[in-house]
Amino acid sequence: MSDEIETSQEVFEHLQHLLRTNEIAAFREEFLDHHIYDQSQFYLDFSDDERLELYNVLSPDELSEIFDSIDFDEVNIEPYLREISPEYLSAIFDQMSSDNAADILMTVNKRERRAIFTLMSPEKVTEIRNLMHYDEETAGSLMTTEFVAVVANQTVKSAMTVIKSIAEDAETIYYVYVLDTQKQLLGVISLRSLLISHDDVLISDLVNEHIIKVDVSEPQERVAKYFRDYDLLALPVVSHDNIMLGIVTVDDIIDVIDDEAQSDYSGLAGVNTDNLNQNPVQAAGKRLPWLIALLFLGMGTASLIDHFDSLVSQASVLAIFISLITGTAGNAGTQSLAVSIRRISVNDEENKSFISLILREIATGLVTGAVTGVTIFAVVSIWKGNIMLGLAVGVAMFCAITVANLAGSLIPVGMDRLGFDPAVASGPFISTMSDLTSVFIYFSIAGMFIRFFT
Repeated sequence: MSDEIETSQEVFEHLQHLLRTNEIAAFREEFLDHHIYDQSQFYLDFSDDERLELYNVLSPDELSEIFDSIDFDEVNIEPYLREISPEYLSAIFDQMSSDNAADILMTVNKRERRAIFTLMSPEKVTEIRNLMHYDEETAGSLMTTEFVAVVANQTVKSAMTVIKSIAEDAETIYYVYVLDTQKQLLGVISLRSLLISHDDVLISDLVNEHIIKVDVSEPQERVAKYFRDYDLLALPVVSHDNIMLGIVTVDDIIDVIDDEAQSDYSGLAGVNTDNLNQNPVQAAGKRLPWLIALLFLGMGTASLIDHFDSLVSQASVLAIFISLITGTAGNAGTQSLAVSIRRISVNDEENKSFISLILREIATGLVTGAVTGVTIFAVVSIWKGNIMLGLAVGVAMFCAITVANLAGSLIPVGMDRLGFDPAVASGPFISTMSDLTSVFIYFSIAGMFIRFFT
C-alpha cells in the first residue's frame, strides 16, 4: 500500500512539474491517461495557481467528467466555482450529467445560478431546473434524464441507429427502455438482445414487459432496496401516469447507501459525523445537547443508587457488582438496538411484523441473559464463597439483560412506527436507559436476598 501511495505522489509531483514548465502536450497526455477518479484527486490536490493554469489546458468537456466524479457532499465546492470564469463554468455544466449539475447548482445562490443559466443551452437548463424541483432524498432527486429509449414500433436496425446517436451523452447504454408514442414506459431491452437480433425484428417483439420501476416520489431507501434485491445497474423512474422521466444509476445508489450507513452510525454514536472538519467549538456545540440530556438521565441512575444506600450499607459487597450489571446490560441493549435498526432498514416481509421483532429480541435476551446469569452466578459464588449472593447477582443479570434487549428493540421499532428516524435511539441513550433499569432491577432483587449475606 505504501508503494502505491509513493507512486501516486511521484506521479502527482511529475504532473505539477509538467504544468509549471509549460509542457502542455506532455501534461495532457499523461493527465488524461489516468482514470477519471485519479484525475479528480489530482485536481483537488493542485494549488490555486495550478488549477488556474489547468483551466487553460483542459477543455470544459474534459473538466466536466472530473466534476461528475467528485463527491461534492464531502468537498466544499465554493472555492472551485469562484475561481472559474462564468463562460467556462457554464460550459462545464452544459457537459455534465444533469443530476450532478443540479446537485452542485443547488448549493449556489439564486443570483449566481441565474447568471450561469443565461450562458447555458436552454435544453440543459430545462433538464436541470426540472430535477431541482424534486424533493430531497427521493428517486426524482437521484435520477438523471440522460437515458437511452426507443419506441415499440421501431425495427432493431432503426433502434441501433438511435442508440448510436445518443449513446455518447447517455448515463448508461446497457438498458434500452421501450416507450410508446406518449412516452409511457412499456418495458426494457438489454443491449445484448439488440446486438444478437436480426435488423428487421420489431422492438415490440423483443421487449421485456416485466420491468422494475419506481415512482418519482419514492424514498431513496426504497430505491436502494430495489438495486440490492434485483442486482440492477439502473432503475427507470416514472411519473404517476407512467411517463418515463429518467433513470437512477448504481453509482448514485452507492452514495445513498454510504449516506444511510453514515446516518445510522451517527445515530448509534449520538454524534453528527457528516462534517469531520468542524473546529472544536462547532464540534462541541453539536455533541453537547446529547451529553447534557444524558447527564440528566444519568442523574436518575445516581438518585436510584442513593435511594438504595441503606441496602448497600447493610451489605457493602453489593457495590462491587453495580458497574458489572450496568455495563453488561448496556452492551446487550446496544447490540439489540443495532440489530433492530438493521432489520428496520432491510424491511423485508419477514421483519415487518412488530410483534415478530419484539418476540425475537425477547427470546434472544432470555437466552443471552440466562447464559450470562449462570456464568456470573458461578463466578460470584466461588469468588465470594456465598451461593445466595451469586444467585442474587445472577438473577439480576438475567433480568437486566432481558429488559435491555427488549428496550433496544422496542424503542427503535416504536419510533419507526411513529414516523421518526429509529437511529435517533442512539447507543448512548440506550446504554443510559439500561443503567437506570438495571440498577433498579439489581437492588430490587438484592433486597429480596439481603438476609442471606448480611
